[in-house]
Amino acid sequence: MSNRQRYSHLDALENQSVYIVREAYQKFGNLGLLWSIGKDSSVLLWLLRKAFFGHIPIPCIHVDTGFKLREMIEFRDRLAAEWGLDLVIGQNRPVLAEGRTFPNGRLTRVECCGALKKDALQAIIEEKGYDAVIVGIRRDEEGTRAKERYFSPRNRNFEWDFKEQPPELWDQFKTDYDPGTHIRVHPLLHWTEVNVWEYIDREGIPIVDLYLARGGMRYRSLGCAPCTRPVPSTASSVREIIAELQTTKLSERSTRAQDQESEDAFERLRASGYM
Repeated sequence: MSNRQRYSHLDALENQSVYIVREAYQKFGNLGLLWSIGKDSSVLLWLLRKAFFGHIPIPCIHVDTGFKLREMIEFRDRLAAEWGLDLVIGQNRPVLAEGRTFPNGRLTRVECCGALKKDALQAIIEEKGYDAVIVGIRRDEEGTRAKERYFSPRNRNFEWDFKEQPPELWDQFKTDYDPGTHIRVHPLLHWTEVNVWEYIDREGIPIVDLYLARGGMRYRSLGCAPCTRPVPSTASSVREIIAELQTTKLSERSTRAQDQESEDAFERLRASGYM
């Protein structure tokens, strides 16, 4: 059986995502893609190449906290060069220069995420004037993200009110908003973690090697080195990762320490403008 036959159920997911990407490109004059370097946003890069016939016509934004795993940055720079990406790097340099971070013992993990991720993202959006940003989140990833829409509005301060989300029925999306509204576009909202890995296997999409087991451990979710830990695993190939996910009871973001700092930590971060 070929990969195309094995994963034929992915065609509908791909078509829906490509449709959303093209809709966003048509509706928003200044559009960017948030590239975290993880599996989901790398799938997004691939989908944009499919949507636009082999190239990515919008900037790829990477928020660099200064604490990303070394392999992630090496992968970012290599793929950006190979695919000719318009790479835009955002960073909260004043906070890093002053050492006001969690690794330096001066902030909690959640406060550090707010400063190095949320504030840095907002700064680069304001600097470049992006009307909307495409983001690779999924409903199954975390409870707060399950409340999102494909086209999700934020107010002038980039704050998200999950109670004030537009209805999205029969592929009818609200894309006209009041001036000053910032939009997050989520083409992977209907995918699952297994779907993402199946698509990576089917399409042969490049990924960071950290996802593959080495010495009995692998990373399931990638973030900053001080706040992300690997999980026990023997999955050394994408196909083995898919098989492993069929039986695991460990949640995807359970290895991200900032999510565990308090019960509502992640919801508060997202409400204030985090990814």
